[in-house]
Amino acid sequence: MFVQAQEQQPVIGLPHLLERVVQFAPSLSADSASINIRQQQLHTTSFNWLPALRLSYQTDIGTNNNLPGGYFGYGMVPTNSRVREAGNSSSILTSIGAAAFEWELYNFGAYDAQRKVAESDVVTEEAKLVQSRYQLQAFTIDQYLQLMRLQDLRFIQEQNISRNGEIRRSVMALAKSGIKAGVDTSIASAELSKARLVQIDINNQIRQIQLQLAALSGMTPESIVADTGIEQHFINYLPEQLNDTISLRHPLLDYYHSLYNNSLYKEALVKKNYNPRIMFNAAAWGRGSSVSASDEFRALAKGWGLERANYLVGLGITYNLFDVKRKQLQLSTQKASTTYALKKLKEQQVVLQLSTDQANRELVTARERLSEIPNQLTAATAAYRQKLSLYKNGLTDIIELNMALNLLYRAEQDYTVAKYNYCKAIFQKAITENQVDQLIDPLK
Repeated sequence: MFVQAQEQQPVIGLPHLLERVVQFAPSLSADSASINIRQQQLHTTSFNWLPALRLSYQTDIGTNNNLPGGYFGYGMVPTNSRVREAGNSSSILTSIGAAAFEWELYNFGAYDAQRKVAESDVVTEEAKLVQSRYQLQAFTIDQYLQLMRLQDLRFIQEQNISRNGEIRRSVMALAKSGIKAGVDTSIASAELSKARLVQIDINNQIRQIQLQLAALSGMTPESIVADTGIEQHFINYLPEQLNDTISLRHPLLDYYHSLYNNSLYKEALVKKNYNPRIMFNAAAWGRGSSVSASDEFRALAKGWGLERANYLVGLGITYNLFDVKRKQLQLSTQKASTTYALKKLKEQQVVLQLSTDQANRELVTARERLSEIPNQLTAATAAYRQKLSLYKNGLTDIIELNMALNLLYRAEQDYTVAKYNYCKAIFQKAITENQVDQLIDPLK
């Protein structure tokens, strides 16, 4: 069984890389900013109960020529309350100053419902951040394992190039002495070139993964070298140390559960928004006019200032009877959203359980492969050495030697893939069951 030498360049451990990704990843920074928005909205709801106090003062010049009769103002017709027996087009100056106070004293729980929705919005955004961190953690682990696999394959390829180089040197020596035909040299050179091309492709794949992880972690691509030494740690790891139950605090379940609760709170808010409202109103105002109380048109300057003052205080209740249908329609829509959120939660529970079952099955299969592959690797190594010795002594041809070399090459690749699949299955189980910390803590 081959053992890979430790990379000459300093490696980065998986726990350290995960910490860097959590600290630097742009997507997590955006989600954190979104939480701040929801927190500010929650803070805003704390002041929804505040009353309104409006101050106004105006001075106007115009006529005071009116007739009795009601009309709808629509906010466009200025008030002119005096009714005159005869028309009068004289201009008058009037002044009015007012302070109007309005307070929604009680709305049968609407304020509390607004606050609970805002709090639920914050919880949902926080759960979304945790979910994003969880998904990014899973992606980083997958890429790290891929990097380990490719580094192993690169090491195998370097060995394969070295063996092909050794064969080529032997072929050239035998061809010069006339023991072997010159065509063997061409075949050996072609095999060596093919091995180098495969190495170029592996290096490109490694670079692509390094670039992706660099963008997430803020590190330079060259500094991201996986620690292949941890493979043996995970091969010796007993998967029984991980539970077979999905944690109730799983990030994916938490997020969908928060969506469901958020929709329930919005249902309650819809109901509360259509409840009656008890209002407290108060107003004080003063009037001034260039027309006296005895209907005398005085100098316009008399319209400045305030001559008469009034106040009004009242307590009232308002309720729109025709809001019942609107309430039913809006509540029906919100209940549909609640049902959808609940179904998504149940769907995620099924998906997670399926992932756990698949990971358990893959663990068993991967362990069986790891148990059998050493036999394949030992036999392939022995066959290659025998064929190489026979070839150097002129007892076999280049074709059979290349077949033995390819057999050894595939056995080494199979061993690398088996290690990768086993490590991936362990992490898949840990990720699905939200036990990654338990798995990587011994590596810190």
